[in-house]
Amino acid sequence: MKRYLSVWFPDWALTRLRRAKRRQAGKSHPRHKDEAPEPVYPFVLIEEGAHGVSVAAANPSARKLGVHEGLGLPDARARCPYLKYEAIDRDADRQALKAIGAWMIRVAPLVAIDGSDGLMLETTGCAHLYGGEAGMLETVSALLDRDGLPHQLGLAGTPGAASALAHTRPGSCLAQGGEADGLAELPVTALRLSAEAVGLLKRFGLIRIGQLYGIDRKALARRFQSTAIADAVLVRLDQALGLRHEPVHTIMPQAELTCKLVCPEPLLAKEGLVAGLETLAGQLCKVLSARGEGARGYTFHAFLAEGGVRSVSISLARPVRTAAHVLRLFDEKIDRIDPGFGIDLLMLEAHRTGPMDVSVPALSGDLAAGAHDPVMLSALADRLTARLGGGIVSLMRQVESHVPEEAEVRGAFDGELATSTSEAKRQGPRPLRLLEPPEVIKVMAEVPDGPPLRFSWRRISHEVVRADGPERIAPEWWRHDAPPQKAANPPGIDRKWLAPKLDPRADAELIAQAWQELESIDEAVPFPSLPRARDYYRVEDAAGRRFWLFRDGLYGDGRGGSPDWYIHGLFA
Repeated sequence: MKRYLSVWFPDWALTRLRRAKRRQAGKSHPRHKDEAPEPVYPFVLIEEGAHGVSVAAANPSARKLGVHEGLGLPDARARCPYLKYEAIDRDADRQALKAIGAWMIRVAPLVAIDGSDGLMLETTGCAHLYGGEAGMLETVSALLDRDGLPHQLGLAGTPGAASALAHTRPGSCLAQGGEADGLAELPVTALRLSAEAVGLLKRFGLIRIGQLYGIDRKALARRFQSTAIADAVLVRLDQALGLRHEPVHTIMPQAELTCKLVCPEPLLAKEGLVAGLETLAGQLCKVLSARGEGARGYTFHAFLAEGGVRSVSISLARPVRTAAHVLRLFDEKIDRIDPGFGIDLLMLEAHRTGPMDVSVPALSGDLAAGAHDPVMLSALADRLTARLGGGIVSLMRQVESHVPEEAEVRGAFDGELATSTSEAKRQGPRPLRLLEPPEVIKVMAEVPDGPPLRFSWRRISHEVVRADGPERIAPEWWRHDAPPQKAANPPGIDRKWLAPKLDPRADAELIAQAWQELESIDEAVPFPSLPRARDYYRVEDAAGRRFWLFRDGLYGDGRGGSPDWYIHGLFA
């Protein structure tokens, strides 16, 4: 059965702003014991809504004076004339919460953002690492206290129950299956309902979660005028009791394998990072080898003692479980990790694991099955990706298509070389490089369907002395949808029938307007654009330069006007 740990940060927007200002002032988190306490004055965060500017968050000093969330700013200033305020930054709050969530993967691998001021950790199978769930709560609380983050924790078998405990009974832990009894005495506000839903429940005298258990669901739904509010109450109740599944969207993908290394003293030098990475790589590759698998991705996390995490990742072309190869790739990126005031935990993750090719290499090149060593090519691709970045080195690979510009696609080099197909062998000679897109040229031909005698390209005239062709390439009709045919008249209207029906005594302006509308409907239906056949020619001019030209379309093919000529490539 799954277990969830809810971490709630009361007044998170105010906490985030305070930490940001201390960081700008060059101060650490939390405040040092010898440091003078910061002045506490009434302060609020405001935001503009449908009813004007209102208070979004208030500190304890402001709440003591009657300033609370939702109060209009003019009313708040009337209650406290010396009130200070700033605009709330929702985006910055969420990004900072996400950064803390990434830092919390040191506790559990699956971390999700819960609302706008909390985190949800799936701790299934992690409690034994801390001596039990009680020890886990103590460890997490100590980590957050060390970083100066006010928090409340709750642990249960469902995310809804864990969140309810964190908000109303912090530090509590419910046994598996004890959600109904543990939540019975908690207020209905713990079900994460809207203010409107809570107000309606209190109006009916339902102030505790346990009071909802014995009420018939249909009767409970009938008490609400809004079906959406009634459904929300039932859904939240079922999710908290484990009767309905609640999805948890993690901020980072789950790793298949993970190895951790706790540092007895905070690491400050690169040598310590390298030594820790060597230890973790050896442990992780040993586990992969025992499973007969390798991994195509590795992520190295360095958790800062002051809060935060620094991560670097590598991607491999094929599954790898050789520690030396993994370390060689990380050597290109480990300098990007700034230890700050020290690193107290290292973690290495393996992603996209899968079986490996463990075939024995050939004794010599003459005995090899192929001309290339796939293992060496894969290692080359890994080093290029680690040093230059993904997708920088690419190859052109052939695909099945008669159209020259669509017969090849560019793809990232992943350790496999492009191979020629039998279709390419049956084609005529091709230039090494094509013009993209083909450029229009002016051509003079002896006969309409023959090769050009002279053509002009980029304002330079070329006289053709030799020509080879044509090589006809028909359009790939199966890749194009048949467009609708052009209608001579609007559907259902015959002009020959309409003309005698017009009353000559009618208003001339109305008759003219009717004919104008008919003409506009005709013009709105375009002539269908259909692909045309191509005739390719290899030509050579008087200076010995060779070109690859084609005529787009045939005379009288019914797919447009006269054919156009293009230059598609140059021969070496």
